[in-house]
Amino acid sequence: MFCDVVGSTTLGESVDPEALQGLLARYFERMKAIVESHGGSVEKFIGDAVMAVFGVPVAHKDDALRACRAAAEMCEALPELGVEGRIGVNSGEVLAGTEERLVTGDAVNLASRLEQAAQPDEVLIGAGTLALVGDGVEVGEARLLELKGKSEPVSA
Repeated sequence: MFCDVVGSTTLGESVDPEALQGLLARYFERMKAIVESHGGSVEKFIGDAVMAVFGVPVAHKDDALRACRAAAEMCEALPELGVEGRIGVNSGEVLAGTEERLVTGDAVNLASRLEQAAQPDEVLIGAGTLALVGDGVEVGEARLLELKGKSEPVSA
């Protein structure tokens, strides 16, 4: 899962650096708490983005649903923080357990691309995640996306 603040560069131009730092600290703290409350963990912070994983180091049958529930709660929390965000959630095989504990693989790359393609305050989930959660989440109409680095359109 990737969650990113929309318009952070513009925000940085309009507020004092200390105020921006405080806002981002509250954002990271709140997003981390939400991810952890659903059984996930924050893999890393990248600029103003949060990369979170579910099912690492221990997998659960409902990790995809946990990630979707966390994403929905994150969307609800963003206005409280005074920011807009966009989120991408994807499921699949990854390589984990390196010294830095970085998770790598196509599933991670696709989650990042879904986040980048999402509109403000939107969560896009990959087809693999949708297959795992079934009726456990409410979704809008599927659309095909042309994503950087993907040879074929991707359903989200």
